[in-house]
Amino acid sequence: MNPPILSCGQAGAFEKDFFGGDAEREWAAMQAAGGAIARTVALDGLEAGPTWEGARLLALVGKGNNGGDALIAAGRLLALWPKATVDVAFAFGERSLKPLAARAWQALQQAERGRVRVAGSGAGGWGGAASYDLSLDGVFGFQFRPPLPEEVVRLLDRANALPVRVRAAVDLPSGLGGNSAFRADFTYATGSVKAEAVDLPNAGRIRYLDLGFFDGGRESAATDRVLTVDVLRPLGGLRPARGDKRTYGHVFIVGGSLSFPGAVLMNVLAALHSGVGLVTAFVPESLVPAFAARAPEAMWVGWPETPDGGLAWEGRHLLFERARRASAIAMGSGLARAPETLALVKEIVGSAQVPVLLDGDALQPETVSAKQGPLLLTPHAGEFERIAGKASLREFCAKSGATVVLKGPVTRICSGEAPGRGKRAATTGHLPVFHSFFGGPILARGGSGDVLAGLAAGQLAMLAAAETAGSDADAHGHPTLTAACRAAAWHGMAADALARHAGQTSATVTGLIDRLPEVLRYRS
Repeated sequence: MNPPILSCGQAGAFEKDFFGGDAEREWAAMQAAGGAIARTVALDGLEAGPTWEGARLLALVGKGNNGGDALIAAGRLLALWPKATVDVAFAFGERSLKPLAARAWQALQQAERGRVRVAGSGAGGWGGAASYDLSLDGVFGFQFRPPLPEEVVRLLDRANALPVRVRAAVDLPSGLGGNSAFRADFTYATGSVKAEAVDLPNAGRIRYLDLGFFDGGRESAATDRVLTVDVLRPLGGLRPARGDKRTYGHVFIVGGSLSFPGAVLMNVLAALHSGVGLVTAFVPESLVPAFAARAPEAMWVGWPETPDGGLAWEGRHLLFERARRASAIAMGSGLARAPETLALVKEIVGSAQVPVLLDGDALQPETVSAKQGPLLLTPHAGEFERIAGKASLREFCAKSGATVVLKGPVTRICSGEAPGRGKRAATTGHLPVFHSFFGGPILARGGSGDVLAGLAAGQLAMLAAAETAGSDADAHGHPTLTAACRAAAWHGMAADALARHAGQTSATVTGLIDRLPEVLRYRS
C-alpha cells in the first residue's frame, strides 16, 4: 500500500466522503489519530533524550478536530508517563470547542485529574513553566485559510519563543509557512500526508500515521505517494527451506580508491546485510588484505591500480571473465574521478547484461546514457543536477528510462522503466513518485549514501535473480523500482532506530549498518 499525498482541498473532499457526516466514525478516527500521535512522538522524543517520565507538556488547542487529536494524544502520553503534566492553551477559549473536541477535553479532564491545567499567564510560560519537554500544536488543520487571527499569532509567537525539547504539529503546522507559523520538529500527518507540508521548512520531519483511510481498495489518481513499512514485509518472514545462496542473487560491487577507501567497504558491508546470496567486490588490490579481514563473507578481487590509486583500465578482464555469474552490478562508491577509471565504468555499463546501480562519481551523463537495460541511480541533489541538468525527477526518469533514488531530507523515488520489460515506460510527465519520510538529520554525514547504495544493490541482485527464475511476485514485475523503494525505507528506518538509541550528534554511519537487522525483526 502506498497512500496518496493529497492537497488540503483533496483531503477535505476525501474525508467528507469517507465519514459521510457520521460523528461516531469521526470520533473513532480521532481516537486512532491521538493514539498514533502519542505512540510515535514517544519514540521520536528519544532522539532528544531518553528521559521523559516527568515531562512537561504543552498542548495548543484550536476549535476543531486537530485540537481534539492533540487533547487525546496528551491523555495517552500522560498514561504512558505517570509523572508527566500537561498545560492546555486554548487558542479561542474552552467555549469555542466543537462537539468532538469538547468531548476529548472532557475525557482528558476526567481521566487525568490533577495533572492537567488550563494554561494561564504564569511568569515565563504557561502554568508557571519556563520551558517544556513537548509542545504539541493542534490549533489549525488542513482547513486553515490565511491570515492567522491576531490571538493565534500571539499564541504561536509565545509558543515558538519558549525553550522546548521537541515541537510537534498535528497534521500541519498552524499557519503553514507564515512568519508566525508554528515551528515543528515533527509533523504527524493523520490519515493522509498533505502536499502543502512536504517541503515546508517549519514542518520539520513528516511522519505518516495510517488511520485506515485507504484500506479496502480505496484509490486515488494522485501520482505522489507515501512509502510505507509495507514495502519491507516480504523480507521479514521465512525463506524457502530449500533455497541456496544462488537463489538470492550475486551482486558485483566495483569501487574504491586509495583516496576514498572506506566508501566501498561500507557499500559491501551494507550489501552483506541486504539478504543477497553472494557479494563479490572489485577494489584496488592494495586494499584487499584489510577489507577481507573486515568482511570475510564477501569475495574480494584485487584490481590493478592507476598511479593515484584508482581502478586501472587494464583490470577490466577481471570482471568480464566473471560477468555471467552476476545478477546485478553496482559501481561508484569511493571511485574518484580519474579519466581512466570513468572510461572503465562506462565500458562496464555499456556491456552489462544485468541491472546496474550507479552511485557517487559513477554518476556522469555519458555513463548513465551508456546503459540500455535496467538502471538504478542513487544521486544526491548535486549529482542529480550533474546528470539531469534542469530536468525534474519525473522528466529525467521518463526520458532516460532509469529508476532514481533522489536522496534528501525527503527521499524521492521514481522510475521510467516499464514493468516486466526493462525498457522505458510509455508515460512521460505522470510517473508516480514515492516519498520516503523515514530517517532524518542523522543521515547528514559522510557514508550514509554508501550504505543506501549497498542495500539497494543487494536487493536489486536478489530481485533480478528471482525474476530470472520466474519467482518475482514480491516485485510485481518491477524489480528495479522495488529494490529502490525497499532500500530507501530500510535505510531510513535504520537511521530512525539509530537516532533513538544514540541521539543525532554522536552516532556513526557504521552504527547505521548495525541497526539494519532490527528493522526487519521488529518493524516489518
